Amino acid sequence: MTEAAQAAAWEPRYARRAKRMAASEIRELLKVLDQPGVLSFAGGIPDPALFPVEDAKAAYAAVLGAPTNGLQYSVSEGYLPLRQWIARHMGGLGVPCDADNIIVTCGSQQGLEFLGRLLLSPGDTALVMAPTYLGALQAFSGCEPRYDELRPEHGNRTPASYVDATRRAGGDVKLAYVVPDFANPTGETLSLAARVRLLDLAAELDIPVIEDAAYTMLRFEGEPVPPILALEVERRGSIENARAVYCGTFSKVLSPGLRVGWIAGPKALIRRLVLIKQASDLNSATINQMVMHHMAEAAFDAQVARARAHYRRRRDWLLAALERHMPAGVSWTRPHGGLFVWVTLPAGTDAAVLLQRSLKEACVAFVPGGAFFHDGRGRNTLRLSFSLAGEAEIDRGMARLARLI
Repeated sequence: MTEAAQAAAWEPRYARRAKRMAASEIRELLKVLDQPGVLSFAGGIPDPALFPVEDAKAAYAAVLGAPTNGLQYSVSEGYLPLRQWIARHMGGLGVPCDADNIIVTCGSQQGLEFLGRLLLSPGDTALVMAPTYLGALQAFSGCEPRYDELRPEHGNRTPASYVDATRRAGGDVKLAYVVPDFANPTGETLSLAARVRLLDLAAELDIPVIEDAAYTMLRFEGEPVPPILALEVERRGSIENARAVYCGTFSKVLSPGLRVGWIAGPKALIRRLVLIKQASDLNSATINQMVMHHMAEAAFDAQVARARAHYRRRRDWLLAALERHMPAGVSWTRPHGGLFVWVTLPAGTDAAVLLQRSLKEACVAFVPGGAFFHDGRGRNTLRLSFSLAGEAEIDRGMARLARLI
């Protein structure tokens, strides 16, 4: 039996939700990046030159040398000293809380998948930006929701319009999801006014706001905007009364390979998430949590400073190269932090077709923008990551891409 026939034979046996599972265009693109000569602006992968290798070595030695050496099972909530560190970190962001308001996850991606499983039933509506983080659409789609568009920067639709649309589809509006700081994919940041409007909408709809804060620490310039959860705690008096939920990660500052993230929220919500964690993987890798705690205590602030300076230079190089090379009719965002620039091509250009030509003729990789829309729009957009390429590679890559456009 051929591979295609084997795949077809399995199809009737899958659950209905499997039909909504699709490969990540970004993860699939990573497979071609080992080819010689490819200049990649695709994956938002932290630069390994920044990894605190010596701190990691010291942390593993300390953990493995201790009587409790991290090789055993652990509690599903997560390693207590790490949760205590995270609670202090959240306090510094304006969110007073304690360790019981935190659950450790296998990266913030697992946190999004858990929240989707907890909050969404088939036919329910998730409110998302357009474009939005592809991984969130993947995490939620297994729960069979429908999507509707948030526009907090430009004024949202009325709550009634969202309710009417989702009830016609046979469900309820259940959550709003945003990447408020230096968003993946656009690099843009929600203003304070937009965050307040989003909380007003959530209050009228009585739904939680999931705040994906993966890039919050990578601010290059400008004054920080308070986290949505901090604004909600100020508004409602306590994290226990808050509708907002914060998803954080160590991946962009310390190490993506350790796969350590967290969710911060009301204890009632955290207790429910613990049940999902128990059914999913029992606990995140104990040794990785213990090592991350050592690294956070020893190196977090210094790593944040290094990452900000490093990625700011690369952002500046990319923006300058775009100015030098791109033809008229091409526009792009100018992010104040994060890892991404969002490019809009002339109307009628298909970035997915352009990518195939670009890989073949120019050896330049990027992510076509249509993957970040829930409704098939955005075919004339693309995402560029400036995290890995050096100055000469950025200039050479943008010159090649501009010639194709």
